[in-house]
Order: sequence, then structure tokens, then C-alpha cells
Amino acid sequence: MPKVLISDKLSKAAIQVFKDNNIAITFMPGVSREELLDVIGEYDGLAIRSATKVNKDVFKKAKNLKIIGRAGIGTDNIDKDEATKNGVIVMNTPYGNAVTTAEHAIALMMSLVRMIPQADISTRQGKWEKSKFNGTEITGKYLGLIGCGNIGSIVATRALGLKMKVLAYDPFLTDEKTKELSIKKVGLDYLLNNSDIISLHTPLTNDTKNIISSEAISKMKKGARIINCARGGLVDEVACRAALDTGHLAGAAFDVFTEEPAKKNILFDAPNLIATPHLGASTLEAQENVAIQIAQQMSDYLNTGAVVNALNYPNVSSKEAPIIKPYVKLAYLMGSFLGQVTQEGILSINLELEGKASSIQDVPLMASALVGVLEPTSASVNNINSSSIASSRGINLLTIKHERRCDYETLLKISIEHEKGERTISGTLIAGNKPRIISIQGIPIESDFPKNALYLRNYDKPGFIGDLGNALGKRNINIASFHLGRREVGGEAIALVEVDEIIDKKIISEIKKLPQVARVNTISFE
Repeated sequence: MPKVLISDKLSKAAIQVFKDNNIAITFMPGVSREELLDVIGEYDGLAIRSATKVNKDVFKKAKNLKIIGRAGIGTDNIDKDEATKNGVIVMNTPYGNAVTTAEHAIALMMSLVRMIPQADISTRQGKWEKSKFNGTEITGKYLGLIGCGNIGSIVATRALGLKMKVLAYDPFLTDEKTKELSIKKVGLDYLLNNSDIISLHTPLTNDTKNIISSEAISKMKKGARIINCARGGLVDEVACRAALDTGHLAGAAFDVFTEEPAKKNILFDAPNLIATPHLGASTLEAQENVAIQIAQQMSDYLNTGAVVNALNYPNVSSKEAPIIKPYVKLAYLMGSFLGQVTQEGILSINLELEGKASSIQDVPLMASALVGVLEPTSASVNNINSSSIASSRGINLLTIKHERRCDYETLLKISIEHEKGERTISGTLIAGNKPRIISIQGIPIESDFPKNALYLRNYDKPGFIGDLGNALGKRNINIASFHLGRREVGGEAIALVEVDEIIDKKIISEIKKLPQVARVNTISFE
């Protein structure tokens, strides 16, 4: 039974989802760093929110970890590069709290322009300062969105309903989506120059860190306002404080901060600031939604291999997973064959798909083939990190899908270009799920993937089979099956000889001495 550790506060509904999917759960919200490092090695999965920091130290201890599930959107508390290197899938729930966070941004905007928190405090103190709290209408004002993905687009629709005009800066925003939302896509400088209110809805990356800098603030209208419900670090807090003090900014509302929990911050006593403690996703509905969603996603992966909302691996639905599974196995076995018979430096790997295989998602197939190829030289390779390992070695990868007709219902071909030439293998699925070799080096040969075998390149000369049989017979090695193929009569040929036990180097040396043998390798498939 797979085991999952929940190390942050998560709805009890999530625990029930795990249990319903036969996942063993340990619930340890608020676990100390030391205890996390001590126990993480026992678990297949780790379910977190934003409090748990998953870095290199955790991955060193997490030898069995296969998946990290973040109940929420932001994953900057997870070292995703380390996760990929260690073959750990990172998932989040990008849609579960989108509405809640968008609504919080709108609530902050309304509170900011009408100074509601300040007016509330003043009124409770017995003051009646109507003239002090003259607000600003948002009707007809320009709202600038930095980031217009899931949350930003919801903010846009709500703002349009309030009769605002919406500008958006987002390099990934398509023209089609822009038209659908009825907003205007603009460059960053244009947005800064023309927006009355700017709301941030972008992840924190090297490119977006301090995207609202002192220089950016200087380009904004005098009297503009900033709202940040996305990630701490998007706004230079020192520069923002200075602009609030001078009045260049009329106000700011922050739900996220560079350092959290934010017990102290340079912004806290600034004029016309609203600060909330990372409440964007804090509604009963959102907490329940993301908890249930991440529990189901993690359960599906651990039980069926389905991958949904992963940040370092392509999505594979629970419906697709059983369909793809035999293709993934075939790709791995074919890659394993090439990896075992290739000692030279690999320059490139090509995967070709024909027949039904051409309709299968190719990334998991390439990842699995790479595992097979790289296993002999990389003990830590797996489906998640195989592509990055290949890239780090300078291996070029190419996938080609052929829509042409072929002799088989489905066909995979893997080619390796190495320092001395090329090696290829083709395979198919018999009865839809049984892997089978159909050619090696372009020479037709039909065989299963044997547990232990000899792979020989030989010359098609009389006496070869007898000489090989004698060499093995003298050592009391039984031949289980014998598969032959040749390019032409008397020319280059290959043999795949299944044997009942592993063959040692001494016997290999004797076989190499046979006059018909050009090369011989031992191969094995589990």
C-alpha cells in the first residue's frame, strides 16, 4: 500500500480521499524540519501547502518519494529542479482556488479605493470623519493586470462587470483569449503608464522578481494603486513604501510578502496600506476544493500512473494511463536493448511512431526509452529525469510520428546515433499489450524480450548454429529459444539466443573466437 505524509494543514476530506483510494496516511501538520528529514524516507508521497519547504536536504533523505502534491497554486517552496533530478513528480491544483483568490483581489481593490479598513477603525473609535475618507469610483478606471492566466482572467471578468477597462501584460496571453475576455493586451510600459490600479497575478520567477521596481513605479501614474495577491517578491517592498510615503502611490494592498509569516515588514505602517495574511485561498470552499483535488491527483498517480497538473512531466489522464502503459513498457525494453549493446558515446536518440502508436502521447514513450538507454551508465535515471539527464550529456532527442500505413497495427522504432555509427531496433505490441522485437539494425527478426540472452552479429555461413550450440553445450547452458535474421544470403546476420542462465565472460570469450561471429553481447530484460 502506498504511503503519503501530509505535513501541512489539509482538510479532513483529503484524508478520506486517500483512504478511499487505499493510500496509507500519516497526518503531521506543522512537523518540525528535523522530524520531516527523519521520516520522509518512508513515504511514496508528500502532500503540502505553502509551509513545508522541500529542498535538496529533503530529497537526499526521500529515497522512496515519487510525488509531491501542493494543495494550491504556488510551488516556489519546492525545488522543482531537484525534484526532477530525483525523479519526483510535482503536482499542484491550479484551478481549485482561482475564484477565491480573484475575489480577494477584487475585495482588496474595493477596500483600497474606498479606504474601508481605515474608516472602520475610525468609526469604531467614535470619530465621524466623513471628509477624511473621500474615496474613488472604479467605474471607467483602467485596471492593469500583470499576468492573465487562471486567476488574472477571472479578475478581468469581474472588473469588466464593474464597468472597468482592463489592460493585460502577459507574454503567454493569446490573441484569441484576449478577444474572448474583451480586454486589451499591452506591453509592460504601456500598462504602467496608463493603469489606475495594477493587480499582479503571475508566478515568481527570475524574470518576474521585483517586476514592480522603483523604476517601474516611477512610470506609473501619480495616484495609482497596487494590489498583490500573487507571490511575495513581485513588488520591491522598499520602493513601494517610499512611493506611498511621497504620495506617488495613492495606496497598496498586499496579501503576500517577501518573507512569510510576515511578523514585521517595512510596509506595515505605511499610509493607505491594506495588509492581509495570505488569505487569497482562504475560504472554506477553496480549502476543501484544493485538498480533495490534490488527494485525488496523488492517489491516481500512485495507483494507476495517471499524471494531472504536473509541473515537471506531461499530463496523462486516468483514462489514458492504461492505454499508454504497454507502449511505455515497449519503449523501455527497446531502449534497454540499445543501452546494453552500446558502449560508445551517444550523440542522438530518435523515436519514430507508426500505426496506432502515432496517436499515443509521445513524451512518456521517449522518457521511458531514455531510461532503458541510460540505465547502464546512470543508476538514478527514471521517467521523470531521463530527458534532463540526456540533455545534460548533450544528447539530441527527436520524435517523429508517421501517418503512413505500415505492416503492423502499431510500430515503434528507436535509433541511436553514436560515435561510430548507428543502432536501431523496431518493436510492436502483439494482442495490444505484449512487447515484441520485429527488427534489429533493419534486419527482420521476431522475438520476445528474453530474460537472459546472447545478441550476436554474425556472418550467414554454414555451421554457425552448430558451432554456437556446441560452445554452449560444453558449458551445460541450455538454449530456450533461437531467433535468426539476415540481410541477404551469405551476408550480415543477427541472432538472439535465449538461454536459461546468465553467461559469464569466459564463455563470451570462447564464442567470440568462432569464425562466423563479428560481435557478441549478453543482454537481459526483467
